[in-house]
Amino acid sequence: MTSTRKPLHRKARQSIYPKSDIQRFPVPDDKVDWAVEWLEYSPIDFTSSSVLAMPPWADVEIRPTNSENFLKFNSIDGNVDRKSGFGDYSLIDGIPRNPIGRTGIRGRGVLGRWGPNHAADPITTRWKRDDDGNVVSYNDNPVLEFVAIKRQDNGQWALPGGMVEAGDTVTVTLKKEFGEEAMNSLEASEVEKKEIEKMLHQLFSSGGKQIYKGYVDDPRNTDNAWMETTVVNFHDDSDSAFSHFKLKAGDDAGDVAWLEVDHKLDLYANHNDFIMAVARLHGAYY
Repeated sequence: MTSTRKPLHRKARQSIYPKSDIQRFPVPDDKVDWAVEWLEYSPIDFTSSSVLAMPPWADVEIRPTNSENFLKFNSIDGNVDRKSGFGDYSLIDGIPRNPIGRTGIRGRGVLGRWGPNHAADPITTRWKRDDDGNVVSYNDNPVLEFVAIKRQDNGQWALPGGMVEAGDTVTVTLKKEFGEEAMNSLEASEVEKKEIEKMLHQLFSSGGKQIYKGYVDDPRNTDNAWMETTVVNFHDDSDSAFSHFKLKAGDDAGDVAWLEVDHKLDLYANHNDFIMAVARLHGAYY
């Protein structure tokens, strides 16, 4: 599904901005919406030095008075998708404005793109089984397991997704990120890479079921740059595909594991919402 409902972001207003000592301007719930007049609102403008160094995944700086700004917002800009799942977003002095509302910080923070920064998150699921191979149930509801990675930057469990690079499709990103973060394909030998590629092809050949497409309540979001994602569920009902591969943390993952789907989980950003949607899709325990 594509989100059309305007949520109230909370993690995007956390006090200290990630990977910095920058304090956000405090934004109460009733002042998030841009439609609410707030003359006192005066957040700091912050863009990480790593972004200002202009790596391949980052945009140029935008200056409101610069007539040579050439980024094409609300459209496909060359190989970069600058469209939002919430439709057209506003441009204030040529700079995108977060469609959900105030975050307490201007600039791009640690995000590379002005406006939407697109990611893809695969949710790979199977049924939890006992030693005899029977599906485990709680309160008469079958229990799902999903692959999660532990982020090194904050220690939280998250989906093994990543950014959609310029020129890549969501499908390519889903497959690549799962291989890099959950199977450590980057450090595999050539023989291992071929085996991993074979397994990933088997796993992702079904195309999966899209769970969500739209804004992510991410702590990295700012007033001018924000995360959006496409979440796809790949379910192995018989465990015929998953039983043949071994999880191994790689890339920026500190750990990787099969976790039980449960309402007590505390996942990164709003990944809990995605897991709840998958549980409902399969009629599983939550």
